Amino acid sequence: MPQHVYIRPIGLVPGPQSEHGNAIRLAGSMAYASRFAVILRRDGDIVERWLAAPDTMAQVLGALPDEVGADAEAQWANLTLAHPPLQLGPRSVALDQPQVMGILNVTPDSFSDGGRYLDDRAAGREHAAAMVEAGAAIIDVGGESTRPGAKALWEGDEIERVVPAIEDCVAMGAAVSIDTRKAAVMEAALEAGAHLVNDVSGLAHDPRSAEVVAGAGCPVVLMHAPGAAGEDLHEGGDYDLVAFDVFDALRARRDAALDAGIEARNILLDVGIGFGKSLGENLALVNALPLFHALGHPLLFGASRKRMIGALSKEAPADERLGGSIALALEAMRCGVQMVRVHDVAETVQARNVWRGLRDAALTDFSDLPG
Repeated sequence: MPQHVYIRPIGLVPGPQSEHGNAIRLAGSMAYASRFAVILRRDGDIVERWLAAPDTMAQVLGALPDEVGADAEAQWANLTLAHPPLQLGPRSVALDQPQVMGILNVTPDSFSDGGRYLDDRAAGREHAAAMVEAGAAIIDVGGESTRPGAKALWEGDEIERVVPAIEDCVAMGAAVSIDTRKAAVMEAALEAGAHLVNDVSGLAHDPRSAEVVAGAGCPVVLMHAPGAAGEDLHEGGDYDLVAFDVFDALRARRDAALDAGIEARNILLDVGIGFGKSLGENLALVNALPLFHALGHPLLFGASRKRMIGALSKEAPADERLGGSIALALEAMRCGVQMVRVHDVAETVQARNVWRGLRDAALTDFSDLPG
């Protein structure tokens, strides 16, 4: 009977002082954790659950079955792993604070802003410049809608959409990612100057994509989608325990990327909010975000303007979901996520800066305590 172990941080604190030093900094982020659930799963079911703190973790891990002991030790090490900056051409993006990725869709049918920048190159260039000026670390250019029910796009048409936008962003000095699941589009985008590949299929859709990324030596975001290998990314979302199932699936895609020659330092992970997941499953994943640091890679989080916000706010349309988008971005930051992908860059950067001010101040909140 196969067994799997998971170390889930469940006690987030403002800083180590509040726990007299008995807390860890999660993945080099501005989040700290003092309590953890060590969970043993067998044949899909949770069979044991222990609570631990940093000073008792060794004892708990030492009592685990031999089959999962090495994995548990690796996960514990990953939770304290500080990630180096992302190298994106001449730009270096530090991951010791949350960074903001701005979305530039050059599509006619994306759920939020489809069509706005497809036929008006100048408007797209102006929007990208405004996002960079507002503090976006990366501009994410996408030419194919991935909303539920969207039709697949021929790669030639996708290339025709994204290359001019990428060239414009590169010309203004921006770091650029290409949001695609097609190897030919990746190649054209990287040739046009893109620095990072953001693949919603986790390199599962196109059999050549991992080879392209490995050959380019560029960073890549591996996102979870249940239908990643087929045409419909949202198909097949059937989970026993969604957080652990997505954890296992991302680990498998990560391992496949490593086997293809992609360097570990170039891999980021994304739980895939909204892709083949119900409202309850999306909420469970947001609550479980700290767990995914145990995989040992920076995390990207994308929930901006998504359907779950409308479902929780009287079916507000996509362009009226700013408040919910900010709330989810801040929760992701609290969980130590290194990058949030958003439509509303200026508002998110402002929220991030205020949040960071609070975090910085929290590091001295307990300086008057004895000992």
